[in-house]
Amino acid sequence: MSSYRITTTGESRSFPESHAFLEAAQKQGDGIVVLGPKSGSVLADRSAIEKASFIAVELGTECLAAHGGLEAASGFSNLVGFARFRLGKAAPSKLVELVKQPWTKPEAVNAARAAFEASGLTVAVCEDFPGRIIDRLIRPYLNAALRRLDERLATAGDLDKTLRMGLGYPEGPIALLERTGLVEHFDVTQALYEALGQEPYAPARAARVAKERVGTK
Repeated sequence: MSSYRITTTGESRSFPESHAFLEAAQKQGDGIVVLGPKSGSVLADRSAIEKASFIAVELGTECLAAHGGLEAASGFSNLVGFARFRLGKAAPSKLVELVKQPWTKPEAVNAARAAFEASGLTVAVCEDFPGRIIDRLIRPYLNAALRRLDERLATAGDLDKTLRMGLGYPEGPIALLERTGLVEHFDVTQALYEALGQEPYAPARAARVAKERVGTK
């Protein structure tokens, strides 16, 4: 198993509560895992991370290359990004999206993967793109459901029912957004829309209204 130590720069979205992955960290681990919204700031201290077997930087929707700039990040062949997927207020899932860049050494990817998997997490490796895998796939689907609701194609209950019964989904998209939060959906889709400029990611009206209501409180 890959050993690692943890550096915290603020509240972690991937690990908001105790978890076996946190408990397995060592003070002198070979790898470095950086948690929190300012995780990319560690790239400024080159001497502290050059010898690490891997350094895993927690991401939001942004690319790994956004931290310190592409030129600075390219100097670290042991650098990966990661995010444990969660929807809004829901608890984090077991899935960790592990981000590599063209110059990332396979040894670093394998060491980071081993560290996460040793704690019961499941790893999917992807290239360095905004939103990674799941948000790129699911956000247009959720937006489409909200827009069909706006068009009064059917009630929220019937929209959800058709997807549950017709496609075997465990939960319909409207119920899923009501449970996990429209405001978070707005934040993610707006960030992806700004990064990618593609209409399917533009926040749907219901999410925009939810965000505006929060702003007026």
